[in-house]
Amino acid sequence: MLQISGSAKAQKRIKIDAERDMSAYLMVYFKDDTHGLYMALSQDGYSFTDVNNAKPIIAGDTIAEQKGIRDPYIYRAPDGMFYLALTDLHIYAQKAGYRNTEWERDGKQFGWGNNRGIVLMKSADLINWSHQVLRVDKAFPELANIGCAWAPEMIYDEAKQKTMLYFSMRFGAGKEKVYYTYLSDDCSKMETLPKPLFEYPKDVAYIDADITRVGHKYHMFYASHDGTSGIKQAVSDSVNAGYQYDPKWYDPEPAGCEAPTVYKRIGENKWVLIYDIYRINPHNFGFSETSDFVNFKNLGRFNEGIMKSTNFTVPKHPAVIQITRKEARRLAKRWKLNMKF
Repeated sequence: MLQISGSAKAQKRIKIDAERDMSAYLMVYFKDDTHGLYMALSQDGYSFTDVNNAKPIIAGDTIAEQKGIRDPYIYRAPDGMFYLALTDLHIYAQKAGYRNTEWERDGKQFGWGNNRGIVLMKSADLINWSHQVLRVDKAFPELANIGCAWAPEMIYDEAKQKTMLYFSMRFGAGKEKVYYTYLSDDCSKMETLPKPLFEYPKDVAYIDADITRVGHKYHMFYASHDGTSGIKQAVSDSVNAGYQYDPKWYDPEPAGCEAPTVYKRIGENKWVLIYDIYRINPHNFGFSETSDFVNFKNLGRFNEGIMKSTNFTVPKHPAVIQITRKEARRLAKRWKLNMKF
């Protein structure tokens, strides 16, 4: 991977990746019924249209050892490449005929939804993707008995000039917390033993961390299982340390939420916090908007307010990035989507 400074190509990418060059939004998500990857485009950041008419663009059984993926995250690296990180897990694989047991390993020893892999994908154009499975349990001897590796995300650490991968992990059937590691330059393997990113002050699980850099601060939203499941925030001056516990709940939902993610509105001093409201039926996304990461305006759920999903329902675990007009047009053309960019 190219460094942020140095080559002319890297400098060119910085210019292209400036917010002034962005014109649209790309959401990735999955669905429980297929365990496949979906994409949705938006012109304004409020209304999203699935590119493949609510059908997977990539089937989970074509890329994952467990024949299903969950929790997709999309990341634009400084070298101009796009990366996807996904949980290698099918929670209904026995019913779907992919295995003879409920889980890959004994549920009493390794817990609910036990898995050991992360699917890493790479693309130059958002259309053609290579993929591999990163077996977390095989990366270091110390990780041989992990109980899960869920909800991976990626962020560039400018101080180290390396991509940091962070994900929810537990040992055996213990409580989950978020760990971080640094990837090789081609983002294909872990180079450092994962370490806890943040220590929750109580003996409870927390998962699904999402880090957003705003100025010189890093805002980490995560799902805390502190009596209920909801969204909390911790802030630090460093991407991998120093996060301060904040007891406040940041989602307005009475039902259980998880999978927080944040995206910035193009050209505005506004950020949108999305959360997966998984304890309602049918499940849905909720949205809140902020300019200061202290005060949040509740925008409601998809299709119950200003936020719209035009041709899809019951999405799970989203991530959103800004993309250029050229990138949006390429996706629309590939999927024969009638949207003008």
